[in-house]
Amino acid sequence: MNNIQIQDYVRDILDFPKKGVVFKDITPLLADAQATEAVLQKLLAPLQGVRIDKVAAIESRGFFFGMLLAHALQVGFVPIRKPGKLPAETLSEHYDLEYGSSNIEIHTDAITPGERVLLHDDVLATGGTAQAATRLIERLGGEVVQCTFLMELDFLKGREKLKKYSINSILNY
Repeated sequence: MNNIQIQDYVRDILDFPKKGVVFKDITPLLADAQATEAVLQKLLAPLQGVRIDKVAAIESRGFFFGMLLAHALQVGFVPIRKPGKLPAETLSEHYDLEYGSSNIEIHTDAITPGERVLLHDDVLATGGTAQAATRLIERLGGEVVQCTFLMELDFLKGREKLKKYSINSILNY
């Protein structure tokens, strides 16, 4: 597994979801069990000895590895979703994207005060989504222990919005 080049499993899709955007498609990575396991192990490595009570992941591609991380860490999983997708009472946060703006929501009972939370998403781009997610976690009294990403688009400087958090990105573009 050490010889797997994870970046070889990410393909560029030009002009998706709109003209001028280069979308990083991870479906080839997800289709390969060894590549998926290699990513999971790289995400877990810096967490050795770190107490984590929950893994929160952002819809929808963050769910893939978010669930795997929660399972590997033997902790609960918290979905952070687009508006109207969660059935119980929610908190909402507005944020800006690379190509627009939106809101995300979390159930009000998903995290209890003092819980240590690992936040995961597939891509760190402008940082707006992850920043909104950290605000939701903290509004519920959780402590963000680390933010993990499969990939980071360095040129968009999303890391600057997450300066106070430990960040682990597997791939940088």
